[in-house]
Amino acid sequence: MGIIEINGKCVVGVGSALVDILFNADDDFVKNAGGSKGGMEWVDMSVIDEAVKNAPEKPVIVPGGSACNTVTGIAQLGGTSRFVGKKGKDDLGKILENAISAIGMEPALISSDSPTGRVASIITPDAQRSMLTFLGASAELAPTDIDEAMFKDAAIIHVEGYQIYNKDLLIDILKKAKASKALVSLDLASYTIVEDAQDFIGELVKEYVDILIANEDEARAYTGISDEPKALEAMGENVLIAALKVGSRGSSVLHDGRVTQIKPVPGIDAIDTTGAGDLWAAGFLYGLVEGFSMEKCGEIASVCGGEVCKVIGASIPDEKYLEIKKSL
Repeated sequence: MGIIEINGKCVVGVGSALVDILFNADDDFVKNAGGSKGGMEWVDMSVIDEAVKNAPEKPVIVPGGSACNTVTGIAQLGGTSRFVGKKGKDDLGKILENAISAIGMEPALISSDSPTGRVASIITPDAQRSMLTFLGASAELAPTDIDEAMFKDAAIIHVEGYQIYNKDLLIDILKKAKASKALVSLDLASYTIVEDAQDFIGELVKEYVDILIANEDEARAYTGISDEPKALEAMGENVLIAALKVGSRGSSVLHDGRVTQIKPVPGIDAIDTTGAGDLWAAGFLYGLVEGFSMEKCGEIASVCGGEVCKVIGASIPDEKYLEIKKSL
């Protein structure tokens, strides 16, 4: 039940080309580094460099950015994906491109003389992440960089909500996405973003978006409704599929007037929630292009979102992906 027709298999992610620099530290370290507990602060590159230099352990460096995390997960599930973003010509830019290529995902990266964007993600003992973010080259992505060929053969084009801060770019992306005949997926990404641009987001969703993904805070900001079933109903008014994630309580998907309840994966001992929502989207979109039912798409999404909480960073180990694929 709930199967939809999708042409093609490639999912294209468009977003900030970032590198995540992850390490464990305590609350005092977060405060002294200029971070906010459980939040995200925009900082200069030197602030991140200083935090990394003073880190109590050797950091882990992996590709980052919401849309990149999602299409990376799709590639690791065995799907076809491509990532569009802008990086620097520096060592971190090389690390980013090599990591994307290594998992079989196609990089569609534009190069800049500016440094590659980066996020210092500090994980405290309670599994919360506090982020220091320097966008660098990723913030320079412009409409002139977006070639319609980047969307060739796309079944779904997935855009992260953070692009809402660059309205001209986002509109250009969405227009070209619709011209490609692909479905458009939008992850609202942060309730603060929704609050900052509520009317604009509403117009975009009505005109361009087919798949709308949000957590409970984002859904509340978008709809103005606290009751989750009613918020999901409101989310679904102008889209083909609306998905509402509620953390450890699971998720629900509205399609064709029918709500599918998705159970959470039991027994998750979270050590880091980085990328949980992004990997939920990876599992769900992978299921859609594979032609699975809403129930099955949600099941894969729930597993991916749960498994990534067991590790540091937004990358599930290869052996876990093998287990997930075998279970399909």
